[in-house]
Amino acid sequence: MTQVRPTLAASASLWERDEELAAVEGALDTLCADNSSSGSLLVLRGEAGLGKTALLAETRRIAESRGCTVWSARGSETLSSVPFNVVRQLLQPALLSLMPEEAREYLGDWYDIAGPALGITDPGERQADPQGVCDGLVAAVRRLARRDWPLVLLIDDAHWADQETLRWLAAFSEHVGEQNVLVLVARRPGEIGGDSARHLDTVAAAGSSVATLSALTPDATAGLTRATLGVHADAPFCREVWAVTGGNPYETVELLAKVQDSEFEPTESAAGELRALNREARGGGLVARLETLGIDATRFAWAAAILGTGISVDLVAELATMSPDEAVRCAALLRTARILTEPDPAGVQPDDGELQFVHPLIASAVYNSIPDALRTAMHGIAARVVTDNGHGAAVAARHLLEVHPDDDEELVEQLREAAREHLAVGAPDAARRCLERALLEPPLPAVHAHVLHELGCATLLTAPARTIDHLQTALAMPGLEGDERVDAVCRLSQALLHNNQVEEAVRTVEAEAARHPAGPARLRLQAVQFMWEGIHAGEAASPGRSTRLAELARTCTGRDNPERALLILRGFDAMARGENAEEVAELCDRALVNGRLAPGLGWTDPQWGIELPMMLASAYAYTDRLDRAEALYNEALRAYESAGWSGGHLSLAHAYVGLGLRRRGRLREAEASLRKSLALAERVGRRLPLHWSATCNLVDTLLARGHVQEAWEIAEEYGFAPPYPSTIVLPDPRSVRGRLLLAVGRTKDGINELEAAEKAADVRGHHNTVLVPWAVDLARVLASEDPARAARLATEVRRQAERLGTDTAIGEALRCAALLETGQRAVRLAEQAVAYLEASPCLYEHAAARVEYGIAARSSAELRRGITLARSCGADGLVLQAEAALALR
Repeated sequence: MTQVRPTLAASASLWERDEELAAVEGALDTLCADNSSSGSLLVLRGEAGLGKTALLAETRRIAESRGCTVWSARGSETLSSVPFNVVRQLLQPALLSLMPEEAREYLGDWYDIAGPALGITDPGERQADPQGVCDGLVAAVRRLARRDWPLVLLIDDAHWADQETLRWLAAFSEHVGEQNVLVLVARRPGEIGGDSARHLDTVAAAGSSVATLSALTPDATAGLTRATLGVHADAPFCREVWAVTGGNPYETVELLAKVQDSEFEPTESAAGELRALNREARGGGLVARLETLGIDATRFAWAAAILGTGISVDLVAELATMSPDEAVRCAALLRTARILTEPDPAGVQPDDGELQFVHPLIASAVYNSIPDALRTAMHGIAARVVTDNGHGAAVAARHLLEVHPDDDEELVEQLREAAREHLAVGAPDAARRCLERALLEPPLPAVHAHVLHELGCATLLTAPARTIDHLQTALAMPGLEGDERVDAVCRLSQALLHNNQVEEAVRTVEAEAARHPAGPARLRLQAVQFMWEGIHAGEAASPGRSTRLAELARTCTGRDNPERALLILRGFDAMARGENAEEVAELCDRALVNGRLAPGLGWTDPQWGIELPMMLASAYAYTDRLDRAEALYNEALRAYESAGWSGGHLSLAHAYVGLGLRRRGRLREAEASLRKSLALAERVGRRLPLHWSATCNLVDTLLARGHVQEAWEIAEEYGFAPPYPSTIVLPDPRSVRGRLLLAVGRTKDGINELEAAEKAADVRGHHNTVLVPWAVDLARVLASEDPARAARLATEVRRQAERLGTDTAIGEALRCAALLETGQRAVRLAEQAVAYLEASPCLYEHAAARVEYGIAARSSAELRRGITLARSCGADGLVLQAEAALALR
């Protein structure tokens, strides 16, 4: 802050802002230098009136003088509940300037995902995935930045931005260095908490420059005073201006404007008038000044504050119940009084209307001055006005949220419709607010349970505990019947599962199934019960579950989805128990329609969820039907990517694609897919089943590659250690961690972990030696210290493998047996293992068998074949092992 007076072109609020402007100039230099240069993010922090908006305006002026494209948006205290409000302001004008086909071309696959949130296309029928919409908005800026380089984005009053915009901004800021765009974000410190504060902290952490604005010094205030009122303003007067305003640039400018209007001389004798003048420019003084303009002007200002955005004379006139001529006169009065002004043409948005408040401080003061009862009533009228003017239920909802409960049946329906619109564009929090407000009305008895059901659906993935309360209450009330009731029970059980209440989830669907006669509804509930029992890793399964499931599935032909679900569940259970693979595949095949998932059982179909197709694909994967498994896993990936589901669903899809690639032996590709899965899982949250799936499979794959240290580092960084999740993870995490511990030399800990895996598998009856391979690794490590037990384990592994009957299982059992033998018996067993694994689809296991056979038989040719196979699948550890053995030949 070396320069007291700014250049003549600068506004009064830019005094002593040289460092901030220098940062802007430097960022623009980088942006404009090369269309491949990295982007940057500047954050301006400061209390109200310290000149954040003026700095953004000056940035616009400088950027446009250099030929930059500038888009801007602003948060609003009264609009923070409107989802995507700020990001729409930012991006919508540019997209609306394109022809629809051009917009679709620029956004590509993201058009149908992000387009509804941006208001440029209608939403689809299915509930949008919030994370997918967020990623679509990030992609939209990335693609538009390439078209509109050099692009500058200005976001003012970010502390009042809606939650959905802040989520996007946080996600975008983490990758801003990869985008050729300059972003400036202005915000007040404090003001907000919760997720919004967390998102803004993420933005600040990503900023290349974070400037905290301070008040003007006495010297700068004196310079500004003399520049405004004349050089004859004396020192005591200037000092009093600083003392009265605290050096706040906005208050200083407003005070000096009042001094000009009052026409008194800026001398020490008039300094005593400044405090009274300053009170008129803020808080109660501003309200008193507004009242001097008359009741009509006051009503007009109140109506403008209620609307908050899209302030047009006609709309305000309708809300304030005044004639058009009166409205025009009031608008002129308020402009003259520096309360309202016309929007800056450079930064105008399509919905800005004809007027805006001169400063957010004025807008807040006017809004808060409206008597509570009248403000509530005006919001109710505003809801009708904006609806009548074609803005839709979602826009009206922010006003309806402010209306006092009054048994209004129509209001409940409006809020339900708004909630549906919010869900369709990926704003479940906004939908939740609407439905919670609808409950306060309250709804009519015939509707009440339906609203609770809808609320439970809206909060299912974000607040399982709250969902449980809503759905349990709904089910205890009259109103939910037939398929809707069954759906509510299934969703309740799902929420209980997410809340780690697995046994209660099972009891819930079991009790409901008992209420229904034989038929599709009862069969669906029974299928859900078996599904939750099947994926639970503990002891929640009722006695004889597998037997009862087998009996129920025996009568199923696959004629409808409940029957198909039961066939899938039976197939998965049979696979996990190690039953004959041919019979498992036959059960799974019967659940398909012409070789594909039936309508209603697809990856994005909400009625059954992701669990069933995952169980189906995994049943194929662990019975050597890898072609079918990989087709299903890849179908999941395509479905979630095209639907824009980039949260937990996409993480699981990448995890299972990685699992399929790992089973196939394409270890490099498996690792890449699993790293994507883990990155997505990190965004959703740790200790969840999807996070375990990503981590467990990545550790397993790195061990197969021979990257032991890296596997250990992943396990340490991401918490791959007990306690384990309550749901089943594939492959078995205890077995994988036991193998990891052995690999890093913690033999005793590894044995303990594998023995724990043995106990857990016995509880569940899981005897598929490929799915839960604890016995193979335990037999190998016990070969020297307890050969008798190792031999018993190897014998049992072979028995179970032959029961399953797959080439992979039998080949792995023979590999285990060979490592426990010596001489020609070891060679014969290793040769047999090669024969089986050569016929299996698992390349890595085949490569390992070749290397072990080459070592046992002292065959250089077999070792070279093993090296070739190991290199092709990325098994670097096997390559080194084989090369070392070959060097000894």
